[in-house]
Amino acid sequence: MATAKAKLKVREFTNEPLSDFSNAANRKKMEKALAKVKAEFGHEYPMWIGGKKVITAGKRKSTNPSRPSQVVGVFQDASKEHAIEAIEAANKYFSVWKKVPVQQRAKCLFKVAALLRARKYELAALVCYEVGKTWFEADADIAEAIDFCEFYGREMLRLGQPQKLTPMRGERNYLVYIPLGVGAAIPPWNFPCAIMAGLVVASLVTGNTVVLKPASDSPTIAAKFVDILFEAGIPKEAVQFVSGSGGAVGDTIVQHPKTRYVGFTGSKEVGLRIAELAAKPSPGQIWIKRTVLEMGGKDGMIVDEEADIDAAVEGTAQAAFGYQGQKCSACSRVIVSEKVYDTFLNKLVERTKKIKVGPSDDPNNYMGPVINESAMKGILDYIEVGKKEGRLVAGGGRAPGEGYFVEPTIIANVDPKARLAQEEVFGPVLTVIKAKNFDHAMEIANNTEFGLTGSVYSKNPAKIRRAEQEFHVGNLYLNRKCTGAMVGAHPFGGFNMSGTDSKSGGKDYLLLFLQGKAVAEKVK
Repeated sequence: MATAKAKLKVREFTNEPLSDFSNAANRKKMEKALAKVKAEFGHEYPMWIGGKKVITAGKRKSTNPSRPSQVVGVFQDASKEHAIEAIEAANKYFSVWKKVPVQQRAKCLFKVAALLRARKYELAALVCYEVGKTWFEADADIAEAIDFCEFYGREMLRLGQPQKLTPMRGERNYLVYIPLGVGAAIPPWNFPCAIMAGLVVASLVTGNTVVLKPASDSPTIAAKFVDILFEAGIPKEAVQFVSGSGGAVGDTIVQHPKTRYVGFTGSKEVGLRIAELAAKPSPGQIWIKRTVLEMGGKDGMIVDEEADIDAAVEGTAQAAFGYQGQKCSACSRVIVSEKVYDTFLNKLVERTKKIKVGPSDDPNNYMGPVINESAMKGILDYIEVGKKEGRLVAGGGRAPGEGYFVEPTIIANVDPKARLAQEEVFGPVLTVIKAKNFDHAMEIANNTEFGLTGSVYSKNPAKIRRAEQEFHVGNLYLNRKCTGAMVGAHPFGGFNMSGTDSKSGGKDYLLLFLQGKAVAEKVK
């Protein structure tokens, strides 16, 4: 029997190249895209329920955090009834979509990837405006979305074939993976295209229908992506797009008896609430809901006395202040051997002082705004806590401008058990902790409730091998920064309160959206 892979003639997966903005032609494309997107500010976007556009009397607005007076998009304010209607519509269409051949579903994902690739600059420009990502970060966001489509399409071709089992004499036996049902996709704002797209296409390619509730701060990129899904051949009935508050829409979707699973990326607090709500069966529910939860982090980087100090300084600065520290993988604690502490800290402060903060559409700025006013106030409050718990050596306040700009901030000499060393800040605030030796550094690295990413800088092979065994994180990086996971190369997901270790972008991920059915037939 010819395999599905051979029929589609799919090449081996490779990551989407990032754009080189030192190239004048690429810079011009991005500038043109920014102008085009800006001309569309204020456009109103409908919801999609049951294959039809839905408009509500109440509206929600998405604004530009670099210039909060600018309205990027206008959205519908869904009610609890809209959320119920969306689940019911998705459940009704599941019986149709689950029968669509795997090859056809995968082909749709490859078409989505092609459309994303063709509109890469325009989508990156939208990400730049809507969530304050700089050119490089926005471009990487779209590239990762393309990677998810390409990678998951190929993975489903592999998993969509009957799986071989141990042969039994007198039997024909095999295992097939079948879809679960209706999935709720609740993505975050910080990777508004990549993580949102990954949750949605993983659901669709495995044969599930999905209700997408976009993050309140990034609905525009989600609306554009839904249009691309439809253009690529995904039936409108297979995807429900519902914009609204987490309380009215999110909770209703999670608790509905016909919701089969929930895919969520966001804070620890919301993730635990979803786990709690999903664990309690609703009247009429006939399954145990599955949850795929990617939550917070308090990620540490160890700088050993035998490290390349300059490389460690650069890696720390990039991991701590890239996208304003608003990544669950961002370095928020750097744990430094006392023998090199002062040297490292002085170099890090000098490197941080070179960071330019301002509107994200200006390519000269390394850091843009934080996502909204509430986030800014929370970050500034944490900085005040940090001033009492340690020594402020860089930043410490708002940066100039109309937007929600916060200076890259470093607080040194912090106790490993202090609030700033334990709680997720989700902003450009780095805690520097002194360790007596490598043993002490490893102890500090593992002393939080989280376990997402970690990094070790050392030239000592024995210490590196020990970190591989003892540093309890889902993604460990050695002699490199702790951010920048690539689809296929770095399956992503963490331990403990960082989530269910989903390993997105890896070969295990789609199994979270499938269930195995073993078949055995007695033969003569």
